Amino acid sequence: MGEWIRFWITAVLLTISVVSFAAAVTGAWRFGFVMNRMHAAGIGDTLGLLALTVGLAVSSGTAMDVLKILLLVLFQWFSSPVSTHVLAQVEFATNPDPASHFEDRTNGGAFSSEDEGEKEDRTDGTD
Repeated sequence: MGEWIRFWITAVLLTISVVSFAAAVTGAWRFGFVMNRMHAAGIGDTLGLLALTVGLAVSSGTAMDVLKILLLVLFQWFSSPVSTHVLAQVEFATNPDPASHFEDRTNGGAFSSEDEGEKEDRTDGTD
């Protein structure tokens, strides 16, 4: 009976991790801006890795295997934000117009036609 409970807990957690990784891949594929892609991949990797690790820890019987898995997860959780931060810095430094990818959310999430006209008037240098 105990083996079946462990099996089903492991199966559910591994399914959650596969769905999370699939969502991360889909988000990285569908988003257009590099920083949005990194965000989708980072969130999916974190949740997927957590569910995968807990599932493997439940499935594994020995404490030494669980310790090895946890050390791998710690390495991943420390190295992933660092690499994402470096990629974001490179994108921000090399993109000539990063502001074109951002959205103004001051007026309900989108520019109206009047706001566009005012924006064009301000860009000619006469405030």
